[in-house]
This record gives sequence, structure tokens and C-alpha cells, in this order.
Amino acid sequence: METPLIFEPYSLNGLTLNNRIIMAPMTRSRSANPENVATELTALYYKQRASAGLIITEGTFISKEAVGAVNVPGIYSNEQIQGWKLTTDAVHQQGGKIFAQLWHTGAYSHPDLHDGEKPLAPSDVNPGQQVFTAQGFKPSEVPKPMSHDDIKRTVADFKQAAINAFEAGFDGVELHGANGYLLQQFFSKNSNLRTDEFGGSVENRSRILFDILDELKEVVDMKRVAVRLNPSLNGIMGILVDDETKALYNDIVNRLNDYGLAYIHLIEPFTDVSAIPDAIQEVAKHFRKIYNGTIIINRGFTKETANQVLNNGDANLVSFGVPFIANPDLVERFKTDAVLNQPDQATFYTPGEKGYTDYPTLN
Repeated sequence: METPLIFEPYSLNGLTLNNRIIMAPMTRSRSANPENVATELTALYYKQRASAGLIITEGTFISKEAVGAVNVPGIYSNEQIQGWKLTTDAVHQQGGKIFAQLWHTGAYSHPDLHDGEKPLAPSDVNPGQQVFTAQGFKPSEVPKPMSHDDIKRTVADFKQAAINAFEAGFDGVELHGANGYLLQQFFSKNSNLRTDEFGGSVENRSRILFDILDELKEVVDMKRVAVRLNPSLNGIMGILVDDETKALYNDIVNRLNDYGLAYIHLIEPFTDVSAIPDAIQEVAKHFRKIYNGTIIINRGFTKETANQVLNNGDANLVSFGVPFIANPDLVERFKTDAVLNQPDQATFYTPGEKGYTDYPTLN
């Protein structure tokens, strides 16, 4: 019998992945320490899941200004670099590959997380979200529009975070441009009301992403840099599909062809957007026609539907989120058609081992 494509190795710009089953980035809030360092417990969690073709870590904050939730690891201090080395060493010892997701939450934050200061964002638009603070969930507030200096500093923070990630032993980095966080706040017309060179036209609203990529080109191997996008996000995290959404993402993805990236990581619609003429209904299929490099696709796939999208040629790799939380040996379970463990949602963001490193494997 022919091996299903999902289990075949894949060359990611020369980095050999053992299979095409990717572990998607998922916030787990286990860095409950004053320095927000990834710990030995973090390392164990990722080590258990190292049979994935590639692990993409939870979003890791690029600076103190980037913070949008408590107990999330950062990658801007020496202690944090050393903490992540525990994880990269553990994954590599198992023969795995791992990228760090670089994260800035922008407006999705709270003054409590910034010593009473307003979080920075493209414009003064409240995303209307509940933000995880030390005192529990609190409603987001109107953020402070970023000055040119703020933007310049943020671009530099992404650059330094990428340098730090490679120092920590990561195989690459993924820029988080999805799910309503800072970069997508710049992309979206309803959250970016700027009238300078970072607002208005399609090119202006994506400028910050390309400024970051142009800076990264100077210091890291672009074959190890990736970008995550969620083009059909609508009515979630304060982001709306608008009459220029399709043009904006077509332009971004087309221009990304010039950077020789490791991959782009796309997300199918979170919600039903079939009634919205400007929304992209089938994200992988749409961008496969535009993007020449590797596409990872995400959103509620099963082993069967993942194989289907690979066989159709719409994506090269498929990422799985929640199934990896409860099934550290997801690859093995897919191979043997074993029953999957069910995740305990009550422990998704709670400190400690419970619901983190204690899910049983087949053996």
C-alpha cells in the first residue's frame, strides 16, 4: 500500500521534515514566573510532541511592549534565550524540528500588563476583547496609536527577537501576522485609521511587515523565516473583512514570493464567510495560485481531510492545533488509526503539568 502523503518526508528549503504533520502555535500560559521564561516543563511538553514534522511554538513576545497576556514566554531577555535553549535541545535530541513564533499583540492587551500605560496599536481602536491579566480577564481598552518611533522600535524588536531565536537554537522563526494581533491590525482597514505611510492604501497597510522582513534579511537566513496570515478573519478579535481584504492579501502573498521564505502559514476561515462577497472562501486553494513556495494550511483538519488537501496540491503541509494538546503522539495515532485523547479545555491556560504534560501516549 502507498504511504499517505501526510507521512512522507518534506524538504523545507533544505530542512528535512520527517512528515507533513505540523504542530500549530498555541498559547499555553505555562511561563508563570517573574521573568516569563520557558522552563523545563515547557521543554518536556515540546519534547513529547517532537514526532511532528515541525513544531511551531506558542507565540513568544518580542518585547515587554508586545505583551498581551500573563504567563506567556518572551524572547527578548538573556534569561528567556537560555530558557528556550532547554526546549530546542530537547526537541533536537528527539530528531525534531522547531520554529519560534514571534508575537506582538498590539491593541489586544491591557494597561495592567504595561504598568498602567496604554498598549500600542496602529490606531486608537478598541478591539473589544477580554484580556488575560494577573487579576483574571478584563475588557480591552482604547490603545495608544503608534508614533513613527514606536513603529521603528517595534521593527527593531522583531529583528532582535529573530536573532535571539536563532541564538536559542531554533530552526527558524514565524512572524505572527494573523488572528487580529499587531500586524493584522495594521493590515485591516477597520483597525488601521492612519493617514501616514502606514495607513490608507493596501501597500501602506502592509508596510510594517515588509519593513520587518527587509530588516531580517540583513541578519538571518530568510530560508528559515516564515509568515502566518489569516486572510478571512471576520468579526473576531476586532477584525472585519472589507472591500480591499482580497486585494491586500493577494498583494502581500505575491510580494512574499520575492523573499525565499521557509513557508507561509495560512488559516481557513474561522467563521462562515460564505455570505461575504469580499471574503476568501477557500484560502489554501486561492493562494496556491499566487504563492510559489511552501504553504502550511490550518483549521480543524482531520487525518483524512489533511491528506485530501495535500493530494489536491493546495498545500504542502498541514498544521494541527488542539489535537496536539491532548495527543503528544498524534503522528503515531494517525499512523495506526488509534483513538484520539480528548483535550481538557479547563487546563488550556492554567499553570502546571495538569492538562499539559500528563496526557497518555499509546505506549
